[in-house]
Amino acid sequence: MNSFQEFDSSSNSDSKAISLSAGNTSNFPSPPPPSSSSSPPSSSTTLSRYENQKRRDWNTFGQYLRNHRPPLSLSRCSGAHVLEFLRYLDQFGKTKVHTHLCPFFGHPNPPAPCPCPLRQAWGSLDALIGRLRAAFEENGGKPEANPFGARAVRLYLREVRDSQAKARGISYEKKKRKRPQHPPPLPPSNNAKIVI
Repeated sequence: MNSFQEFDSSSNSDSKAISLSAGNTSNFPSPPPPSSSSSPPSSSTTLSRYENQKRRDWNTFGQYLRNHRPPLSLSRCSGAHVLEFLRYLDQFGKTKVHTHLCPFFGHPNPPAPCPCPLRQAWGSLDALIGRLRAAFEENGGKPEANPFGARAVRLYLREVRDSQAKARGISYEKKKRKRPQHPPPLPPSNNAKIVI
């Protein structure tokens, strides 16, 4: 991809990332077979799992923009469009989020099934946004114009985290780093000899 203005339609060979295979993806047309011109830069270079996932997420978002009505270019994409994309992904979620009326609201392990909706887990959305923020800048986007870093997106993620924590009875508090524990200092040695 030479420009962040438009997504290259030939680069969507991995467009079904982000657990989209779990639901109805009829809005997403089948990707065309990869052309020889879109081969990896070097056959000896293997991308990390993170890099592969980031590329798939970027291609999926590009496909979402192309299927948007009306089609949307990345240069016109805002935080509101990113929120629309995140809400769209909820239909493919696998995390049960209890409603306030559910008897299992606040229970991490409900004893019986309930009709509450499945949603994308907060951690998955947070990681997805992190990858898309990085991909946007790697594809020529300016950090100050990054729609994935918009205040509305940050607030939405915080709201999803808090609501899922309450609904599922799980706290998402940051884990504090454990400092290496040093053994307690030895008491000063007493050189006096004890005579019995």
